[in-house]
Amino acid sequence: MALSDLSRESLLPSFLYAPSAARSFAAASRFPASPAAAPGGEGAPSFPIQAPKEKIEMYSPAFYAACTAGGIASCGLTHMAVTPLDLVKCNMQIDPAKYKSISSGFGILAKEQGVRGFFRGWVPTLLGYSAQGACKFGFYEFFKKYYSDIAGPEYAVKYKTLIYLAGSASAEVIADVALCPFEAVKVRVQTQPGFARGLSDGLPKFIRSEGALGLYKGIVPLWGRQIPYTMMKFASFETIVELIYKHAVPVPKSECSKPFQLGISFAGGYVAGVFCAIVSHPADNLVSFLNNAKGATVGDAVKKLGLWGLFTRGLPLRIVMIGTLTGAQWGIYDAFKVMVGLPTTGGVTPAPAPTAEEAALKASA
Repeated sequence: MALSDLSRESLLPSFLYAPSAARSFAAASRFPASPAAAPGGEGAPSFPIQAPKEKIEMYSPAFYAACTAGGIASCGLTHMAVTPLDLVKCNMQIDPAKYKSISSGFGILAKEQGVRGFFRGWVPTLLGYSAQGACKFGFYEFFKKYYSDIAGPEYAVKYKTLIYLAGSASAEVIADVALCPFEAVKVRVQTQPGFARGLSDGLPKFIRSEGALGLYKGIVPLWGRQIPYTMMKFASFETIVELIYKHAVPVPKSECSKPFQLGISFAGGYVAGVFCAIVSHPADNLVSFLNNAKGATVGDAVKKLGLWGLFTRGLPLRIVMIGTLTGAQWGIYDAFKVMVGLPTTGGVTPAPAPTAEEAALKASA
């Protein structure tokens, strides 16, 4: 194996991306064809084949920049699109006596605030979840590679689910620091009519009322909501997609079209989103309660909502919202990766690449 091939292999853990067939194609594209394959030779095509454009090198700075940009697009746009659902959910959590159901919640908001009221808080939603998505996906790819290198090739394959869990948890700790101030203002704008029109007047008003540190009052419940959510989101997605390719698709992933692979990404993301919503819902209720009530504590929330209410209040709506949201996020994220020349996320775990000694023995046999 050439030195350049060895260096490339060290950047690309075999169980994460790029099957061997794709690597063979990439290697072939870097070298001139043999004389037998020249025009006019036996089996040669009757037209010249354009060499593929150079793609982003895996785990290079450009790779992480692309994943960060994909995370911005996937999280910011999708969360903004479901602002009406999020608005009803937050109000059901804060004032269940008034907002008794999903349908009545939409009716009350439409009557009191009109159609424009359904998108109240869309600016902090867009900016906050764009910042969160940048950190979530960019750092997930970084920590997944980092922990894989620590584990080594054999254990990285054996304990890949633990690597997904550790990588996603590490990324979400950072992502929530970026999200928390925007989330605090968003909840206050959405659940207290008249507090502010949006981020531009809501942020300074919030700081005047509770100080700059008040923006991070909900950081611990936010971690409690988002870290389990993201661990479930990434680990279950990777596992579900692998199972789909292994048991439900009759051909290898490398032979599937890109639109088909993106469909798998959406389906795997939707199922993962349902699990995410259930796991993280109690903490979501706490975040909404603490950011709405000045000086409120976790004990106050448990006392008012009750344990059953923490787990169930607003859950059906959140399952629909988070399932759709997560499916769309993975679809957009992988579509962006395909657009810049990267493979989609997940797939069947290939067998570990043979060592040089094994390859030599096989060649001599």
